[in-house]
Amino acid sequence: MLLELSVQNWAVVADARLVLDEGFIVVTGETGAGKSLLVDALGALLGTRADQDVVRTGADVARVEGIFHLSAPTAQRLAPLLAQVGVEGEELVVVREVHKGGRSIARINGQAVPISFLRQLGGELVDIHGQAEHLSLLDKHRHLYALDAFGKLEERRAELNGILVTVRRLRHELASWAKEKRQREQEKELLEFQVREIEAACLRPGEDEELKEERERLAHVQALKEACQTAYHALYAAEGYSAFDMIGRAQGSLRKVAHLDHQAKGILEMLEALAFELEEAAGSLRSFLSGLQEDPRRLEQVEERLEVINRLKRKYGPKVEDILRYLHDGKTRLQELEMEVEREEELKRALAEAEAAAGQLALLLSQARQEVSRRLEMAVTQQLSDLGMGGMTFKVEVSQQEDPEGLVCAGRRFAFTDDGVDQVEFLVSTNPGEPLRPLARIASGGELSRFMLALESAMAAVHPVPVLVFDEIDVGVGGRSAEVVAHKLCTLARNRQVICITHLPQIAAYADVHFRVRKDVVLGRAFAQVERLEGEERLRELAAMLGGPRPTERMLAGARELLARARAWRKRVAI
Repeated sequence: MLLELSVQNWAVVADARLVLDEGFIVVTGETGAGKSLLVDALGALLGTRADQDVVRTGADVARVEGIFHLSAPTAQRLAPLLAQVGVEGEELVVVREVHKGGRSIARINGQAVPISFLRQLGGELVDIHGQAEHLSLLDKHRHLYALDAFGKLEERRAELNGILVTVRRLRHELASWAKEKRQREQEKELLEFQVREIEAACLRPGEDEELKEERERLAHVQALKEACQTAYHALYAAEGYSAFDMIGRAQGSLRKVAHLDHQAKGILEMLEALAFELEEAAGSLRSFLSGLQEDPRRLEQVEERLEVINRLKRKYGPKVEDILRYLHDGKTRLQELEMEVEREEELKRALAEAEAAAGQLALLLSQARQEVSRRLEMAVTQQLSDLGMGGMTFKVEVSQQEDPEGLVCAGRRFAFTDDGVDQVEFLVSTNPGEPLRPLARIASGGELSRFMLALESAMAAVHPVPVLVFDEIDVGVGGRSAEVVAHKLCTLARNRQVICITHLPQIAAYADVHFRVRKDVVLGRAFAQVERLEGEERLRELAAMLGGPRPTERMLAGARELLARARAWRKRVAI
């Protein structure tokens, strides 16, 4: 609810402060006193356009401040929106300043915010009936939510929304998959060729080093033979002069004295071991020499094999181990690509299932909306009749738009949003025979206010905006109809705050709180003042509204009768 409204230097309103309560609040005063200026200031506080002309002559800035208390449900509903500007809590201090140069500043709890955000938040806090610019239900995008709230269809919509989120995600994944499909096919073809090429080579780890060594041996067989023969001859074959013979003679000499000294014996043992190793080395040379044969064909085979390996190295890595690792990774990636093909089929199946489920839910929700729309039409029509506006026709249009990429419902494809396949708009015809038009096309402010009163009354339990302001609602209304309007306003005020600007005592008499706006002229300047009326002052104001500025006893008696009727009605309907 709106706890307090303060206005400074706003046209003829130099300084006004309204401390408000719950329930039904009226603002009265003579024509031109400045009542609508308060509504204009409140509208500006909620983000409507305000130019420098509103700044009072002689002042530099016009200022409006509103203090709002949010109920727990409202605070919870608005928490995500307020979090966008770093504001939280159940009390909001909203300020709007309009400077003489045209600059406009808005703050919420001291935090500067864009005017566009103020307008968005204002639409959730206050509906000003009589200002089409600041009336939430004139925005057709809200009509679907209003209809769903009236029919208690929010849970169904939320269930459908959950499935539609899945549909959109799966469609996005499939679109991305299709976009990259050719790229994956090319990658798969290349990997298959590379895997075949490497597998055909039948590589072994270390094979290239073995082949290089064999190539060196085959390329230098003659040099190896000559060197090995020379070495064998020196070790074993030179008659009497081989290394083996020399060590034998050394052994013979030491053997004669080895028993005389342990050091000599140790040296003898070393020579014996050396002789054994020389014999082993000589045997290895003989064996190596026997295998040294020139083999041009084998050398060619080795060169060819090394060329195969080197070609693969140039493609896949500097070592055989790198090539084999590339082979392993390529096979792994091929398996992944094969699984991605399977994943596509899984996505298609999942999408078909999700779309079928969403289509069925959307169809049921659409049918429910059609049924609820008829109930809402009947409820608003009854309210219009009560208000003496039986010539008006109210229609809830629930429509769909075909789309080849849309959701299948009953065999046809319809465009869809997160809320389903329906577009909802409230239409009205103000006179018999006139075509149905959008709500915003109702020309008369008073007519619009009374129609919105009928709509608000029909949707009183579900429309979440906590503060309703009605301006011009009594234009062309009088007598019995005025009291019906008052009854509707009082009923609305059961579960929200209702503020009404009125000229009619029949409406003002039903108020919980009564303010009067009075304009005085001091030293040639107009000043609008706002005062809260109680007791005798209120009685005299009602009497003045009945008959003129100087109430007679008869007018005062009429005012007392109005207040008595209002009290009796409130008691009867338990308000």
